[in-house]
Amino acid sequence: MTTEHENWITTPVTADLLRGFLDLEPTARGLLPHRLPARARRQIPDDRLAVAEAQPSGVRLAFRTRAATIELDTLPTKRVYRGFPPPPDGVYDLLVDGRLTAQATVPEGNVRTITDMVTQSAELTEGSAGTARFTDLPAGDKDVEIWLPHNEITELISLRTDAPVEPAPDRGHRVWLHHGSSISHGSNAAHPTATWPALAAARGGVELVNLGFSGSALLDPFTARAIRDTPADLISIKIGINVVNTDAMRLRAFTPAVHGFLDTVREGHPTTPLLVVSPLLCPVQEDTPGPLAPDFDGGTLRFRATGDPAERAAGRLTLNIIRDELARIVAQRAAEDSNLHYLDGRRLYGEKEYAEHPLPDALHPDPAGHLRIGENFARLAYNDGAPFAAKSS
Repeated sequence: MTTEHENWITTPVTADLLRGFLDLEPTARGLLPHRLPARARRQIPDDRLAVAEAQPSGVRLAFRTRAATIELDTLPTKRVYRGFPPPPDGVYDLLVDGRLTAQATVPEGNVRTITDMVTQSAELTEGSAGTARFTDLPAGDKDVEIWLPHNEITELISLRTDAPVEPAPDRGHRVWLHHGSSISHGSNAAHPTATWPALAAARGGVELVNLGFSGSALLDPFTARAIRDTPADLISIKIGINVVNTDAMRLRAFTPAVHGFLDTVREGHPTTPLLVVSPLLCPVQEDTPGPLAPDFDGGTLRFRATGDPAERAAGRLTLNIIRDELARIVAQRAAEDSNLHYLDGRRLYGEKEYAEHPLPDALHPDPAGHLRIGENFARLAYNDGAPFAAKSS
């Protein structure tokens, strides 16, 4: 009797089939992609960043095949908040020759239940692995990418196809490494290729390495070292909102921390185009210091700033203060670094975008907002004369 998979090919998932990761951790079943190297992970001080860097935003399988059906076995870890309905299952995007062609989910998996929004304490319930299945793909040889869910830790187990696979060829695209906070990570994006960095990368014709970490763009030295040590043709660093909404430092500490972060990046990338991006518009924190607190008024999660604006004179940080300081720092450094550039984040998402696409939770854009931010970044970074414009040969 013939079984469905009798003549199928099982391919172990290995590094040569993956892009957008910095490290791969062997597990009992397969591989767990990470977006920070092991040395950095040993220095992570909290679960928030440990979870965020293990969520594979921007990580994708990339291979060439003539397969019409593809199955990917994974073990997801889903995140839910106690007292709230579970979010939708993470989405796997399959692209054929660069075009979104199919999507799948894996309902099975572990469940990480956040029991306290402030401390991020959590309980883990173990579950079973599942399969993302894609059928009726176009005939013939094709470049295939499977973008992993940007918001689910995803252990990769095996790849099954009805035709052989080989690693995708190097198309010679430039590598863009981007570091930022939850919006860069993809918070509220509808699916992994709809995060604003993924959208901007597609428009810019570049290979994305996304080091956007929810709640954790805090000028950590180990993140700077990871950027320093990662090959990249273009680098952008979006700094500020997490420093404010965690109330992590005052102006006196912020300024040298920015210099130190940039110094470290420049140790490994002395002449790489480097774009410093200040915070997007976020009305609740424009002139009010953090920390930010969840607000469940009316049963809907929103965020509010709890600091006292009167303490700005004592060095408490707001988004406007951060923008002014970043602009000053970049202008000072650019006198000796012609490849260093500054972009005011309100040019990506400002008053116009806020009027058309308000922040649903007062902090993160909706899917339409991600699209607008991606479009604006591509225009401001990749067009002729922009910091990341392709140089003519």
